[in-house]
Amino acid sequence: MRKQNGHIVRISGRWYVRYWERRNIGGTVEQKRVSHVLGPVTTRGKHPPADIKEAAEEHMDRINGTSIPAERITAIGDFIENVYLPWIDQHKRPSTAKGYRDIWEHHLQPLCANRLMKDVRTFHVQGWLNSIGQKELSRNSLKRIKSCVSAIFKLAKQLDYFEGENPARDTAVNPSAPEPEETYAYSLEELNSILAHIPEPATTAFAVAAFTGLRIGEIEGLCWDDYRNGEIQVSRSIWNGRETDPKTRKSRAPVPVIRHLAERLEMHRLRSGNRQSGPIFSTGKGTRQSMNNLLKRIILPALNRCELCRKVEHGKADHEYKRDASLPEWHGWHAARRGLGSNLYRLGVPDMVIQRILRHANVSTTTAYYIKTAADDVRGAMGKLENSIPKPALDTNRTPDSASSKPM
Repeated sequence: MRKQNGHIVRISGRWYVRYWERRNIGGTVEQKRVSHVLGPVTTRGKHPPADIKEAAEEHMDRINGTSIPAERITAIGDFIENVYLPWIDQHKRPSTAKGYRDIWEHHLQPLCANRLMKDVRTFHVQGWLNSIGQKELSRNSLKRIKSCVSAIFKLAKQLDYFEGENPARDTAVNPSAPEPEETYAYSLEELNSILAHIPEPATTAFAVAAFTGLRIGEIEGLCWDDYRNGEIQVSRSIWNGRETDPKTRKSRAPVPVIRHLAERLEMHRLRSGNRQSGPIFSTGKGTRQSMNNLLKRIILPALNRCELCRKVEHGKADHEYKRDASLPEWHGWHAARRGLGSNLYRLGVPDMVIQRILRHANVSTTTAYYIKTAADDVRGAMGKLENSIPKPALDTNRTPDSASSKPM
């Protein structure tokens, strides 16, 4: 387009600069009349003051200097719906794509869907994050939202929908947001207690989680062909019925099967008709057994059994049902994976070895999130420190008075 100077107008107590711009609207390039706000009216005269004129010149310089093609000048909502989310669906794991779509629909869309992508600046993104930060979200959730915004503008810049520095770069999330809740790791005692209280085939499925550290989707995707030579080869993962590759290249590493688990797997094979192929955990129709269905229909009912209690108040007897306190509590499938890392660490296994067993891409993930130290471990460590410090020799000739006296 030819160079434009714009036209400054005064509307309802504000100064605007008006100009023409070609935009992509619903897949069609159209020319639109644009009014950009410059600031409030603070003078009595009919003509704009010098600061308003300067702001108009700066804005028009950006408009005239942009190199973004007209077909890529679009609203954030159109870019995300038509470009970003389809790209995510194609290049990311289904669970990741769903997470980004949820962030867009639940948090970002109400704030920025109609704003032009090319006009976004850091203070705009900071305003969105400040608004979202007023909700009861943890700091980690806010950081994920910020990362999503950054990823959106990174792709927009790569595809020439945006130019300049990523506007999410120097933003910050609410520092007063609550810290995320501490994740849980089952102890060996808890693992054994859960195994003792749930029926098959949930027992074998949970034993795989507890003694191999496989993720829930990897357990659901296991086939008998993957179990050979005393190892489980992780070849696939299932998420909401969709088969995907393992999470990372290192996730494909084989996992040794200890004797206790091998015996459970062989018994499970016999109960399943001595199969040599097909899903290890399957339904009566031969399809893959959903671990979430197994949880809802078998595990939770077994661990949430109630007992009838009788109490007497004010001379009247009443009955109520209470959860059996002797039963172990359920903290999720992933708590078994964290439990494996923590239990191996407690047994003295080095961090690097635990990383290989859990098949993490780097050891920092293992040590930061999958090794939980118990209070007894902390006390034991401080006891070792205490025993390693040599005791000072006591001078029996010194008296308390002489020890505290100072030379004149």
